[in-house]
Amino acid sequence: MTSDEPHTPPAPGAAPDGWRPTAIGRVSTPLRNQVLDILRREILDLRLRPGQRLIERELMERLGVSRATVREVVVRLESEGLVTSVPQRGAIVTVLTVGEAADIYELRGVLEMLAARRFTERATGAQVRRLREVYDDLAAASAPTDDTLGPLRAKDAFYAVLLEGAASPVLTWTLTGLQSRVRLLRQTSFSVPGRVQQSLAEIHTLLCAIEARDPDAAAEASATHIRNAARIGLARMSHTPPP
Repeated sequence: MTSDEPHTPPAPGAAPDGWRPTAIGRVSTPLRNQVLDILRREILDLRLRPGQRLIERELMERLGVSRATVREVVVRLESEGLVTSVPQRGAIVTVLTVGEAADIYELRGVLEMLAARRFTERATGAQVRRLREVYDDLAAASAPTDDTLGPLRAKDAFYAVLLEGAASPVLTWTLTGLQSRVRLLRQTSFSVPGRVQQSLAEIHTLLCAIEARDPDAAAEASATHIRNAARIGLARMSHTPPP
């Protein structure tokens, strides 16, 4: 089947045991975008694990979509760095190497320092207040727990506000291209006991510098945050063999 129309989904319980994707709703969003959002979220939330194969037929049956849609979405996820095509295996969820992670952290550090500086210089008072609000949400989500998804999603929201207030389309576009891989690295560093609370303290230092309208202090706070994330994340990766 080559059209973008959905197949009739299998009967409840027909799919084999294991991963269960979120059902696709009957909404106005194009079907391929719905599938892309579902698979991206499953990868970022680690319901699809690094190294796991993405089998076309299985995805077609479980999501109720055509082969053309699955292939288009997999290509898009490859462009985001979340999926890798491996000879003789097909598409798998990306497994970042330590070297790749180090490069991402380094690039992220430069870009987020600039974002913090630009936000401090350009954001309106309303945007600064909104940043404080999403920080409060992050603090509430960072209470000690075994679940890291809450803090990860709250941190995504913090950076979305930061980029909006930075008012730099080129910076936003560049960081957005890295965002999915950055999210995977946050999963790694947040799995280290105490890192969520340490990260929250670092973000608070950044927020205070922004509220004081001190771009140099904001840039330095951002750099410190990324250096600590890199140190902890790379150490965890070095001691954990790939799947």
